[in-house]
Amino acid sequence: MKSLIHKWQNQKHDEKYLETIAKRVTRSKKDHGAAETIHNEVFEEMDCLQCANCCKSIPPMLSNRDIKRISKRLDMSRSTFMDKYIVVDEDGDTVMNASPCPFLQSDNKCMIYEERPTACRLYPHSGDHLFFENLRHHKRNMKYCPGLLEIMKRLAKVKRN
Repeated sequence: MKSLIHKWQNQKHDEKYLETIAKRVTRSKKDHGAAETIHNEVFEEMDCLQCANCCKSIPPMLSNRDIKRISKRLDMSRSTFMDKYIVVDEDGDTVMNASPCPFLQSDNKCMIYEERPTACRLYPHSGDHLFFENLRHHKRNMKYCPGLLEIMKRLAKVKRN
Protein backbone atom coordinates (compact mmCIF):
# COMPACT_ATOMS: atom_id res chain seq x y z
CA MET A 1 0.00 0.00 0.00
CA LYS A 2 1.43 3.32 -1.01
CA SER A 3 0.36 5.10 2.16
CA LEU A 4 2.67 3.04 4.42
CA ILE A 5 5.53 3.44 1.98
CA HIS A 6 4.85 7.15 1.51
CA LYS A 7 4.63 7.67 5.26
CA TRP A 8 7.92 5.80 5.73
CA GLN A 9 9.65 7.82 3.00
CA ASN A 10 8.67 11.06 4.76
CA GLN A 11 9.70 9.96 8.26
CA LYS A 12 12.93 10.78 9.96
CA HIS A 13 15.03 7.62 10.32
CA ASP A 14 17.74 8.77 12.66
CA GLU A 15 19.40 6.34 15.03
CA LYS A 16 17.78 7.81 18.14
CA TYR A 17 14.26 7.39 16.75
CA LEU A 18 14.91 3.81 15.66
CA GLU A 19 16.60 3.00 18.97
CA THR A 20 13.55 4.27 20.86
CA ILE A 21 11.24 1.99 18.90
CA ALA A 22 13.60 -0.98 19.22
CA LYS A 23 13.85 -0.55 23.00
CA ARG A 24 10.06 -0.70 23.33
CA VAL A 25 10.02 -4.10 21.66
CA THR A 26 11.37 -6.66 24.08
CA ARG A 27 11.38 -10.40 23.88
CA SER A 28 8.83 -12.58 25.60
CA LYS A 29 7.21 -15.88 24.64
CA LYS A 30 3.68 -14.47 24.56
CA ASP A 31 4.76 -11.80 22.07
CA HIS A 32 5.67 -14.25 19.30
CA GLY A 33 2.01 -14.57 18.30
CA ALA A 34 1.49 -10.81 18.35
CA ALA A 35 4.57 -10.24 16.20
CA GLU A 36 3.43 -12.76 13.61
CA THR A 37 -0.12 -11.38 13.57
CA ILE A 38 1.16 -7.82 13.10
CA HIS A 39 3.58 -8.97 10.38
CA ASN A 40 0.68 -10.54 8.47
CA GLU A 41 -1.50 -7.44 8.88
CA VAL A 42 1.22 -5.07 7.69
CA PHE A 43 2.12 -7.10 4.62
CA GLU A 44 -1.56 -7.40 3.68
CA GLU A 45 -1.61 -3.57 3.64
CA MET A 46 1.67 -3.12 1.80
CA ASP A 47 2.82 -4.01 -1.70
CA CYS A 48 6.57 -4.57 -1.63
CA LEU A 49 6.75 -3.98 -5.38
CA GLN A 50 5.87 -0.34 -4.73
CA CYS A 51 9.05 -0.03 -2.66
CA ALA A 52 11.77 -2.64 -3.33
CA ASN A 53 14.09 -0.60 -1.13
CA CYS A 54 15.64 -3.80 0.23
CA CYS A 55 16.68 -4.78 -3.31
CA LYS A 56 17.94 -1.26 -3.96
CA SER A 57 19.89 -0.89 -0.71
CA ILE A 58 21.01 -4.17 0.87
CA PRO A 59 23.15 -6.73 -0.95
CA PRO A 60 21.85 -10.11 0.25
CA MET A 61 24.00 -12.90 1.62
CA LEU A 62 24.12 -16.03 -0.50
CA SER A 63 24.61 -19.59 0.62
CA ASN A 64 26.31 -22.24 -1.49
CA ARG A 65 22.85 -23.63 -2.20
CA ASP A 66 21.68 -20.18 -3.41
CA ILE A 67 24.69 -19.84 -5.68
CA LYS A 68 24.13 -23.29 -7.17
CA ARG A 69 20.40 -22.66 -7.74
CA ILE A 70 20.83 -19.19 -9.27
CA SER A 71 23.79 -20.07 -11.48
CA LYS A 72 21.83 -23.05 -12.83
CA ARG A 73 18.83 -20.78 -13.55
CA LEU A 74 21.10 -18.36 -15.40
CA ASP A 75 22.78 -21.22 -17.25
CA MET A 76 26.19 -20.19 -15.91
CA SER A 77 28.92 -22.13 -14.26
CA ARG A 78 29.22 -21.54 -10.54
CA SER A 79 32.59 -19.85 -11.00
CA THR A 80 31.33 -17.56 -13.76
CA PHE A 81 28.35 -16.56 -11.63
CA MET A 82 30.59 -15.88 -8.63
CA ASP A 83 33.06 -13.84 -10.69
CA LYS A 84 30.27 -11.75 -12.17
CA TYR A 85 27.92 -11.24 -9.19
CA ILE A 86 29.55 -12.20 -5.87
CA VAL A 87 31.96 -10.62 -3.43
CA VAL A 88 33.08 -11.57 0.07
CA ASP A 89 32.40 -8.62 2.38
CA GLU A 90 34.40 -7.35 5.36
CA ASP A 91 32.56 -9.81 7.66
CA GLY A 92 33.52 -12.74 5.45
CA ASP A 93 29.97 -13.16 4.13
CA THR A 94 29.28 -14.04 0.50
CA VAL A 95 27.05 -11.27 -0.86
CA MET A 96 25.88 -9.76 -4.13
CA ASN A 97 28.50 -7.35 -5.42
CA ALA A 98 26.13 -4.51 -6.28
CA SER A 99 23.34 -2.35 -4.93
CA PRO A 100 20.79 -2.14 -6.37
CA CYS A 101 20.66 -5.85 -6.98
CA PRO A 102 21.64 -6.69 -10.56
CA PHE A 103 18.48 -8.81 -10.84
CA LEU A 104 16.09 -5.99 -9.90
CA GLN A 105 14.10 -4.94 -12.94
CA SER A 106 12.70 -1.47 -13.65
CA ASP A 107 9.23 -2.55 -12.44
CA ASN A 108 10.76 -3.61 -9.08
CA LYS A 109 10.28 -7.29 -9.90
CA CYS A 110 13.06 -9.79 -9.46
CA MET A 111 14.44 -11.39 -12.59
CA ILE A 112 15.30 -14.56 -10.61
CA TYR A 113 12.34 -14.46 -8.19
CA GLU A 114 11.76 -18.23 -8.09
CA GLU A 115 15.46 -18.84 -7.40
CA ARG A 116 16.18 -15.73 -5.31
CA PRO A 117 18.54 -16.08 -2.35
CA THR A 118 17.17 -17.39 0.93
CA ALA A 119 17.99 -14.05 2.57
CA CYS A 120 15.65 -12.36 0.09
CA ARG A 121 12.92 -14.94 0.67
CA LEU A 122 13.00 -14.32 4.42
CA TYR A 123 13.49 -10.55 4.44
CA PRO A 124 12.69 -8.64 6.63
CA HIS A 125 12.85 -11.69 8.94
CA SER A 126 9.72 -10.65 10.79
CA GLY A 127 7.14 -13.29 9.93
CA ASP A 128 8.19 -16.33 11.89
CA HIS A 129 9.09 -17.65 15.31
CA LEU A 130 12.56 -16.11 15.02
CA PHE A 131 11.25 -12.53 15.14
CA PHE A 132 12.76 -11.77 18.53
CA GLU A 133 16.05 -13.48 17.72
CA ASN A 134 16.40 -10.94 14.91
CA LEU A 135 15.79 -7.77 16.97
CA ARG A 136 19.36 -6.60 16.44
CA HIS A 137 18.85 -6.84 12.67
CA HIS A 138 15.40 -5.24 12.86
CA LYS A 139 16.89 -2.13 14.40
CA ARG A 140 19.13 -1.71 11.36
CA ASN A 141 16.59 -2.88 8.79
CA MET A 142 13.88 -0.44 9.89
CA LYS A 143 15.87 2.15 7.90
CA TYR A 144 15.28 0.17 4.73
CA CYS A 145 11.88 -1.49 5.10
CA PRO A 146 8.69 0.48 5.71
CA GLY A 147 6.87 -2.74 6.54
CA LEU A 148 9.33 -3.67 9.26
CA LEU A 149 9.26 -0.18 10.75
CA GLU A 150 5.47 -0.36 10.89
CA ILE A 151 5.60 -3.83 12.51
CA MET A 152 8.01 -2.57 15.16
CA LYS A 153 5.90 0.54 15.83
CA ARG A 154 2.71 -1.50 16.20
CA LEU A 155 4.39 -4.08 18.39
CA ALA A 156 5.86 -1.32 20.58
CA LYS A 157 2.38 0.16 20.91
CA VAL A 158 0.92 -3.22 21.94
CA LYS A 159 3.66 -3.57 24.54
CA ARG A 160 2.78 -0.17 26.07
CA ASN A 161 -0.92 -1.01 26.42
